Amino acid sequence: MDQYGLIGYPLKHSFSKDFFNDKFEAEKIDAEYINFEISSIKELKSIIQDYPDLKGLNVTIPYKEQILPYLNRLSDNAQQIGAVNVVKIDRNKSKIKLMGYNSDIIGFKESIETLLRAYPYHQRALILGTGGSAKAVYYGLSQLGITSIYVSRTKSSEKILTYEELTQQVMTEHTIIVNCTPVGMWPKINERPDIPYQWLTEKHLLYDLLYNPNETLFMQSGKECGATVKNGLEMLLLQAFATWDIWLNA
Repeated sequence: MDQYGLIGYPLKHSFSKDFFNDKFEAEKIDAEYINFEISSIKELKSIIQDYPDLKGLNVTIPYKEQILPYLNRLSDNAQQIGAVNVVKIDRNKSKIKLMGYNSDIIGFKESIETLLRAYPYHQRALILGTGGSAKAVYYGLSQLGITSIYVSRTKSSEKILTYEELTQQVMTEHTIIVNCTPVGMWPKINERPDIPYQWLTEKHLLYDLLYNPNETLFMQSGKECGATVKNGLEMLLLQAFATWDIWLNA
């Protein structure tokens, strides 16, 4: 039986295991999907060795960037983004090659494009967070003609704003705000990113990569100001379909 899986920490929030196992059953494919909740990326090597039937992995927080040194090759998207959320494992006798891909960008672009067409005045975005998902969002928005800037708690670069630097002018100019942090994810549903919500308007689009809960406090706060809001469920499904193609059709 072929095996596929997910590495990350924590994994209690993930829907991938049920999604892929249900899809394997529906497609009558003899395969199973396993969650590997690991406390260090160093455990990847033992997983690859201990599961000889493992053909592919999904990668989630906090390993989308940490996994890069363990890979033999990257797709063009993954190379440009600097983060990987899909790994295809090629076993040829004693040689094992790990190929890294990024399906986050596919899911994000396809899920936000309709909103950008509906509201063409969107030109600038704030991306909350600087991790692997944030990098995919930055790259995806740039391909859609949107200028973005990262927002982080610490200023490690001139290309990053801190939350304290989000003035009324910055909030007015950047009408797209994408939350790429885990703030507000179940079970801590009463938390939200620390942005100045009082300066949101009906011209803003708040996109939360989180999908559990269905409507985060970040999204609720945006709606109260008249903003358009969207969660990450459609992106998750679209990137899962892209992952399926990478594993079984590429």
